[in-house]
Amino acid sequence: MSEQPMRLEAVLENSKCMAASYRPPSVVMVKGEGSYLWDTENNKYIDFFAGIAVNSLGHCDPEVTRIICDQAETLLHASFACPTAWPYTLAAKLVEKTKESGGMYNASNVFFSNSGAEANEAALKFARKWGKSIAEDKSEIICFSSSFHGRTFGALSVTSKLKYQTPFTPLVPGVKQAQVGDIESVKKLISNRTCAVIIEPVQGEGGVRPVDANFLIELKKLCKQYQAALIYDEVQVGVGRSGTLWAHSKLPKEGHPDIFTSAKALANGCPIGATIISPEINQVLEPGDHGSTFGGSPISARVACNVLDRISDKKFLADVQRKASLLQSRLVELQTKYPKIVNDIRGSGLMMGMELSVEAKPVISKARELGLVTTVVGDNIIRLLPALNIEDNVLLQGVDILEKAFDELFGNK
Repeated sequence: MSEQPMRLEAVLENSKCMAASYRPPSVVMVKGEGSYLWDTENNKYIDFFAGIAVNSLGHCDPEVTRIICDQAETLLHASFACPTAWPYTLAAKLVEKTKESGGMYNASNVFFSNSGAEANEAALKFARKWGKSIAEDKSEIICFSSSFHGRTFGALSVTSKLKYQTPFTPLVPGVKQAQVGDIESVKKLISNRTCAVIIEPVQGEGGVRPVDANFLIELKKLCKQYQAALIYDEVQVGVGRSGTLWAHSKLPKEGHPDIFTSAKALANGCPIGATIISPEINQVLEPGDHGSTFGGSPISARVACNVLDRISDKKFLADVQRKASLLQSRLVELQTKYPKIVNDIRGSGLMMGMELSVEAKPVISKARELGLVTTVVGDNIIRLLPALNIEDNVLLQGVDILEKAFDELFGNK
């Protein structure tokens, strides 16, 4: 049996065979446990990235590991051509837990895929078919500035960053872009030809920016007026990251979506995407309208059932909110210490961003040298996404490392 290369030099040599869409790695992880990672050189790190908000119950969670092992020995894959019970169980659980959490009041049906981009692709397709069931020319889509919805053609078409879009044009036609927080910009674009409006309740790649609740409520009013489906992309901020099961769980039903999407944390590392829809959307769908070979796999769906049960627990979510307050208070202390360097602290729950007046990459590089893994958004924003069940002392130790990085880089300024 071929052994996995465990030395960085071997990985770098093999990386020459990877597509150039990824940079060669500067560090390679080989082990994880809870909120810790270890690299090929046995360096230990506190993880404030969680696999881009995926490992919300930490690395190698014992319950998740047990389920994966048991299901792998039972039935790994069959597809919806020979379905297992787990995706149906998960669909019912998603609908139930969403309503219990105060989320989408009329959630009724679920489509499973493998990723956030795929979940958004399904959302766009479903909305467009629903729109065309009303009028043949009802196919336009409105997205927003600073948005990110994925890198497939449909998801990329509603992503605002030209850097991502330009090399792959022409994209899906009929997409218009409004400004987040500016309802007048939406009014100028929306019409009877609009089938969907898609937005992240908390923008991730756009700078860790929570969208104002009143704006979302006004957006839903416009969508109802023009019979357009409101889509919330909760791929990054959903499944407890915001301190509630869904970010939109904080809104009254007047601000609820007609469709919302989930992925990332839903199965704590097993690939999964979910598109949750209302009865109005579901009634226009027919068998064969969309599909996925691996979507709703028994291993991912079974893990997701466990993850959803645990994260939707009220005590668990209350503890996420408590940890979020603890993290924010320490970050504010760091901002107070370096007011000329840290411009802003913002976010929702355990999805926090630090906007700097300087380039952020040297800071996260120094933090990694000191034992903390995190990442940047844009040029100057540090994004912090620790596991939702991170222990308090580990959370505080991580911020201490970040502060030490600031001390070494800016202590004399």
